[in-house]
Amino acid sequence: MTKILITGGAGFIGSNFIYYQLKQHPEDRLICLDCLTYAGNIATLRQAMEQEQFRFVKGDIADRKTVEAIMEEETPDYVVNFAAESHVDRSIQDPGIFLKTNVIGTQVLMDACLKYGVTRFHQVSTDEVYGDLPLDRQDQFFLETTPLKPSSPYSASKAAADLLVGAYCRTYGLSATISRCSNNYGPYQFPEKLIPLMICKALANEQLPVYGKGENIRDWLYVEDHCAAIDKILRQGRPGQVYNVGGHHEYTNLEVVKTILRVLQKPESLISFVTDRPGHDLRYAIDPQKILTELNWYPQTDFSEGILRTIWWYLKNKAWLENILSKHYLKENEKIEKVNA
Repeated sequence: MTKILITGGAGFIGSNFIYYQLKQHPEDRLICLDCLTYAGNIATLRQAMEQEQFRFVKGDIADRKTVEAIMEEETPDYVVNFAAESHVDRSIQDPGIFLKTNVIGTQVLMDACLKYGVTRFHQVSTDEVYGDLPLDRQDQFFLETTPLKPSSPYSASKAAADLLVGAYCRTYGLSATISRCSNNYGPYQFPEKLIPLMICKALANEQLPVYGKGENIRDWLYVEDHCAAIDKILRQGRPGQVYNVGGHHEYTNLEVVKTILRVLQKPESLISFVTDRPGHDLRYAIDPQKILTELNWYPQTDFSEGILRTIWWYLKNKAWLENILSKHYLKENEKIEKVNA
């Protein structure tokens, strides 16, 4: 039986990864460590908590005693680090918490991996560490060798963590991999991100705020495809390597918003252009050739299909969404006691 410690598993991508693992590898034991910040929702993991092979632990990855207590008790084979502060706007307002979680937390996890002989540590990163690409050069893509040039405190903290992972590989011989993904979308995404935010606003017939002219381009990756990529990297990837994971579906923010309105049969007059945020990256685009060549992974979900699935999920799960919008989920999170390290 393989044991996997999944940090940040009550968040968007982490929870989807847990459900992917339960489906694809039901023989494995999964331990989820999550601090349950505002972006975590214990209700998201309700179905997982019904499974015998799943355990949830409330705790902070930057708390060394907590992390080592879990390592001592569970002796995981793999550690996958999804835990991160990830909202760019929040990082501009308060960079400090991003450094604590995204950098110090990663260091604490890697120290524990070395101490307890973990087979593989995987760091879930972002294409935002590369900075951005010009809008008028559609022939340019991010490669694993593209220099890091982060634009926001969030992406700078993720770039710092990536560099630290590389240093631990070289200095201490840590068996680790890094994946850098493009913009994810799908079920359970917290409604501060573009797609779920616009769905919520449209359903409520409220104005949909779009930065600048909405010309910024993102490469959209359906979250289940991302989970499949991480699973392949974790089990088959080469130690010390970085793998770019992209959707190869580039759309402007305005195109995405108009698609949501069209599906929901809402008027485009709901769109409201607002002042652009500082340091707003122009274009993200990933070349996933390395992971395709080495691990035979390629995104399976076309954006036209994925966005319909996503909108349908939010329509079917209005109770989950209302639980967040009303902030009732925070009370549920508070009821979960932290691990006594």
